[in-house]
Amino acid sequence: MIKLRTEVPTVDTYIKVRLAAGLSRKSEEAARLALPNSLFAVTVYDDDKPIGIGRVIGDGGCFFEITDMAVLPDYQGQGIGRQIMTALVDWLKTNAPSTAYVSLMADHGTPDFYERFGFTKASLPKSSGMYLRIP
Repeated sequence: MIKLRTEVPTVDTYIKVRLAAGLSRKSEEAARLALPNSLFAVTVYDDDKPIGIGRVIGDGGCFFEITDMAVLPDYQGQGIGRQIMTALVDWLKTNAPSTAYVSLMADHGTPDFYERFGFTKASLPKSSGMYLRIP
């Protein structure tokens, strides 16, 4: 039975689900520091097996980011990602103050998915997504 729980994933679940879903590797140290600082998080289970995760991070007032959207490959295309995003966006609509800015980084091929939840693609010359990865 598929069940979404409002909970921060364990370090082990976080790393395993991210890697299996094709997201970048995060060290145990980084995950241990980051996960308790989540503003909101969900973990989806098939019985007792973690199959999906998603988190909201940020300063709690002006800026929020949806991150770590990941679903195991065998469960993709079954609406699990939609359940995760619905929970995250519902939390934001309830908890983020007016004028809050919510961002996310969408992998190629996924922007249309996020547009269904009201997100707009950044477009040049007005906006450009940027990042810095610490090796």
